[in-house]
Amino acid sequence: MTGRTSSTVTDSTLADRSDETVEIQRPREKGPWLLEIASPEASEVVHLDAGRELVLGSGPAADLRLSDPAVSARHCAVRLGEAGVEVSDLGSKNGVRLGAARLASLLCCGDGTSFVIGETSVTIRRRQDAGDDDGDDDEPSIPNLVGRSLAMQRVRREIARHARTRAAVLIQGESGTGKDVVAQALHALSGRTGAYVPLNAGAFPDSLADAELFGHRRGAYTGAVTGRSGAFELAHRGTLFLDEVGELTPAVQVKLLRVVEDGAVRPIGASDSVRVDVRLVAASWARLDERIRDGSFRADLFHRLSTATIELPPLRRRKNDIPALSRVLLLRLRDDVGEKRLTGAALARLLEYAWPGNVRELSAVLYRSAVAAPGSEIDAGHVALPEDARVVSVRTRASPERALELLGEHRGNVSAASRAAGVPRSTFRAWLARSEKEAQNVPNTASPPEADVAQGTTATSGDGAASRAVSPVFGAVVK
Repeated sequence: MTGRTSSTVTDSTLADRSDETVEIQRPREKGPWLLEIASPEASEVVHLDAGRELVLGSGPAADLRLSDPAVSARHCAVRLGEAGVEVSDLGSKNGVRLGAARLASLLCCGDGTSFVIGETSVTIRRRQDAGDDDGDDDEPSIPNLVGRSLAMQRVRREIARHARTRAAVLIQGESGTGKDVVAQALHALSGRTGAYVPLNAGAFPDSLADAELFGHRRGAYTGAVTGRSGAFELAHRGTLFLDEVGELTPAVQVKLLRVVEDGAVRPIGASDSVRVDVRLVAASWARLDERIRDGSFRADLFHRLSTATIELPPLRRRKNDIPALSRVLLLRLRDDVGEKRLTGAALARLLEYAWPGNVRELSAVLYRSAVAAPGSEIDAGHVALPEDARVVSVRTRASPERALELLGEHRGNVSAASRAAGVPRSTFRAWLARSEKEAQNVPNTASPPEADVAQGTTATSGDGAASRAVSPVFGAVVK
């Protein structure tokens, strides 16, 4: 591969560069290397041997045959050389695409580069453990979990390993990575006969914590004309999912720790405690170990909640799942936008972006792109991505006290302000409600009536039916 021109790809690269070799300028990393390949119908992981050339294509002469009609019979060759992983177009019809550019060849020296051939994405990964290049024939089936990337294969194995135990599980991951999907999968595979009860721990103030978690008895306070079970009682013999557990105040953390240790709750107005058998799954976008160091989260509660820990990868670390995720998300949007599919050029555009909002942001981008596409195909010109593709650091510590300030900085746009804070919109709205309440200096006296204390608790029975609850923060019916 001599006599080639090397250059650097940037977001503004729009021209056809099929006569050039583009070198991805990253710190050179040592292998061994793997290819994560996701075609429209299947995905697989292939080990790259040094010096061996691997031809990708749809024809019988290809070393790795892909079920993608947009891929040529002998589309491109991938070779692991001394300088890195070399990719060469073999005169294909649709070329090799990196972002918006079509290239003759590509030299990659670092982990995580993704390119597109036809409608198939190929990601070059450094092998991290001995099981990475194993086949997925024995990979456990996890409900509603989309993606066969190496990162998601590890998540699948972790879910299967812990699902049938009684150990508390802590799910860590950025906002939009699917922590609720993992929690539901843990419950579905657990064999527990009780309900799955999700509760956003960051969406209720201290004054509602007892009612939310432990419930109340009839006559416990003015307006309590009937009793109501709290989240722990609703989840008896089932699973309680505490989302955004890192947002709990120190006072609520103490109450939660007591229940986790004792296995019993005492509803407001009750004289005796009630024993509960609950499998606890907690989730947090914030790193709880860092919260412990700055004194905002209790170490003893952390150890109780993190008997097992599942780390969810951000979308930028599992880009090879974008084709499968896009198909699923577009299928969900079909009633609104009609039948849509991504072209190879559009897929290449999606692969070049950093996705600070993860899968949630991908869904929003796909919706806008589908609406912009007049026909059934979404092309690169229909994909509108934010100009600033830098990754938002979720380690930037925001707080409820800054919620109103952030909202003002973003001209009242809650979505933009929540992204700047690095928290989900539901948590940010709860922060706003808390800030507005403190600004009005409304004293906390008696607990609110029952219609106000039901927020955030939705019990799902085995047949999938969900109870309805009224949100005191927004006054909306939660399903």
